[in-house]
Amino acid sequence: MIILHHLNQSRSKRIIWLLEELGVEYKIQPYCRDKVTFLAPPELKSAHPLGKSPVLEDNGLIITESGAITEYLIETYGNGKFMPERGTQAYIDYIQWLHFAESSAILPLLLKMFVTKDGAKMNFLGDYADMETQKVMQYFDQRLADKTYLIEERLTGADFMMSFIAEILGNYGVLAAFPNIQRYAEQLQTHQGYQTAQALELQYNGE
Repeated sequence: MIILHHLNQSRSKRIIWLLEELGVEYKIQPYCRDKVTFLAPPELKSAHPLGKSPVLEDNGLIITESGAITEYLIETYGNGKFMPERGTQAYIDYIQWLHFAESSAILPLLLKMFVTKDGAKMNFLGDYADMETQKVMQYFDQRLADKTYLIEERLTGADFMMSFIAEILGNYGVLAAFPNIQRYAEQLQTHQGYQTAQALELQYNGE
């Protein structure tokens, strides 16, 4: 059976959504962040030495990094769903968005989070994080113009990955500044698998 090591309020919620959409049998091993430090509990290191989530176990394999997990699950259990045909321009776009989520898109958002949590006046980092966030999210917003989904007008792994970025913007209260992303986020939320993942996230949130 597939086991997902899931940390609350983390990237692993999108893996729950993907597992739901794939219709595969799986089990969640939940972990909760420390309410003061917001760090993962040390028990998560039993799944992987870095103590980070998501971690996926499947048939003796241990897979980390949400992009790699997304690719693995879709290629192993998707039966052609959720990814374009290899060798096409759509496939190239798909791979770019998979990597964009955890590279260009996430970095300025993480910087903003760290600056906010630190609370100290900074000479450079705060303004840089704001500038990069605007630049990157405006690009994301523009690429969604006249689109329902990122690739081929259907749900793909790119959307599972980028859903986390849209959620962060919503958590920051700035989603309305990017109308195409807001519309996109609302579309993703219509999927039953997304709603199930959200319910499970709340269930395992440790509150």
